[in-house]
Amino acid sequence: MFTSVALAAMLTLSPSQAGLTLSGTRITYGELGANRPDLKFLPGDIFFVAFDIDGIKVDETGRVRYGMGMEVINKDGAPIFKQKPEDREDYLPLGGTKLPARAFVTIGLDQLPGIYTCRVTVVDRASKATQTIDQKFEVLPRNFGLVQVYTCADAKGEIPAPPIGVVGQSLFVHFTLVGFSRDPKTKQPNVDVEMIVLTRDGGATLPKPASITIDNDVQADENLIHLRFQLPLNRAGDFTVELKATDKVSKATSRVQLPIKSMPLN
Repeated sequence: MFTSVALAAMLTLSPSQAGLTLSGTRITYGELGANRPDLKFLPGDIFFVAFDIDGIKVDETGRVRYGMGMEVINKDGAPIFKQKPEDREDYLPLGGTKLPARAFVTIGLDQLPGIYTCRVTVVDRASKATQTIDQKFEVLPRNFGLVQVYTCADAKGEIPAPPIGVVGQSLFVHFTLVGFSRDPKTKQPNVDVEMIVLTRDGGATLPKPASITIDNDVQADENLIHLRFQLPLNRAGDFTVELKATDKVSKATSRVQLPIKSMPLN
């Protein structure tokens, strides 16, 4: 099943004064993350869709009043989850009528594989205008893999951050292991995870990658293992962070790549 759903919007400046429109749909790694290369998700992952709400009516104090709801529909067109539009109010101190928005769905470990559609509905409470976007995504069969990959400004993973920072800042790359096997004797997983940082030309920045080994203290009923790597931005440049997980019991591997940009402070 889809175990949880959440909706949110943040604000930015836009000169557009057109009627209500939803555009710029993109599937991302986390709340403020980079675009994902495909629409395939393992059970245990989180589906994020980002888009722009434009042309919303703003009052003289910069307040906007709107509603945003969502439903998840299966391949047969039947809704399997529905959240009615909830009343919201935001503040646009910079002016403009544009709200970058996002919605996300946590995919349960028991979710059946198949094609699903996330339908998001936005209602401008002032003008009564309504717009809807549909975004398809695929849930794969349960398997070993890296899921819930996102960048944050903190080790706890509570402050989302884009994959862009300035020299002197640290980002944290958070991720989760699912579908790992267990050793028949020890009843523990045996997984190696590496973080390799690549330069723009594809070369590794270090002779050896940062690594984590998971082979003990995993409870028998634990199906998700949450991990992180710290990524200090010590120099400017365009980089790619590659996460590689190897299940030494099943011999399965999983890779995810994230673009990272480090900018000079001045």
